[in-house]
Amino acid sequence: MLWLLLAVPALISAYVLLLRRKKKIAMSFPNLGIIRQALDDSSKIKRHIPPSLLLVALCLIIVASARPTAIVSFASRGGTIIMALDVSGSMRATDVDPSRIAAAQIAAKSLINDRTSQTRVGIVAFSSAAVLVQAPTTNTVALDAAIDGLKPQYATAMGDAVLASLQMIFPQTKSGTKGQGSDGDQAMSTVTLNGVFNSNVPSKPALAPVKPGSYRSAAIVLMTDGQNTAGVDPIEAARAAANLGVRVFTIGFGTTNGQTIDFDGRQILAVLDEDTLKSMASMTNAQYFHAQSAKELTKVYKQLTTKLQRESQETEISVFFVAAATIFGTLSALLSTLWFHRIF
Repeated sequence: MLWLLLAVPALISAYVLLLRRKKKIAMSFPNLGIIRQALDDSSKIKRHIPPSLLLVALCLIIVASARPTAIVSFASRGGTIIMALDVSGSMRATDVDPSRIAAAQIAAKSLINDRTSQTRVGIVAFSSAAVLVQAPTTNTVALDAAIDGLKPQYATAMGDAVLASLQMIFPQTKSGTKGQGSDGDQAMSTVTLNGVFNSNVPSKPALAPVKPGSYRSAAIVLMTDGQNTAGVDPIEAARAAANLGVRVFTIGFGTTNGQTIDFDGRQILAVLDEDTLKSMASMTNAQYFHAQSAKELTKVYKQLTTKLQRESQETEISVFFVAAATIFGTLSALLSTLWFHRIF
């Protein structure tokens, strides 16, 4: 359809020829009125405006017929956010006032309170295994209570946390072993997803891999202050999320240089593995964030709330070109009628 724009130069040429023809006719039958109009500079300019506006309208109609599209951002009508929160022993550290775990709880609540009422939130806590703390819900009271009940344990199983989060999003893909976590919560260990994480495991039915980040109905937000020390390789778990199109936004809480923390009389060196977190976010078409204080962590969650509650989609925008063409065409007709007492 855009090839039709090649007709525009031809129309301009035809318009110029028409003007020359009218000028010859006017010179053949001169009279005072015609000469006065020819000498009027403002009239010269005015007579070209309506045809120019009409030509613009025609070009817009041609472009609209080509059905142009654009990436349009709009508010999400809902969706699901799975918060995977680190509750390893290093979260007991008091280098962040009043403690890392308390700061993480306050920040997590900021995401819950700032989300739209239609957005469901689920909570996974992970230490030596991933624990399903709260199934996705819109109940703010239940979510706040679940976060308040988090208590630091041992180890850090980031990979298990991602897989447990995926099973919240795609419950039909559950397989693997289950156990009981603290307080009766359901714990996941050595979990797999049908045909996505481990092709050697029998599955029914397998989910075909899709483009990373293409699943916009849900996302995972994983926060940790350390590095993976147990369970499934987090890179492999992120690959499973990428194959399902689910984005895994990662948050590193703490310092990359490491910090020695006293935990039950033992000295633990907490080192933030930024490289792994960045890789997990990158391969799932998401983003990595870093925070070193409670205030920064809360700010990150607020940024994520805005990001996750807006969607981008390729949308046809021909209607805007048609609307603009209508405005230019109508304006052309109105000016022609007002100045020359004819539509065109």
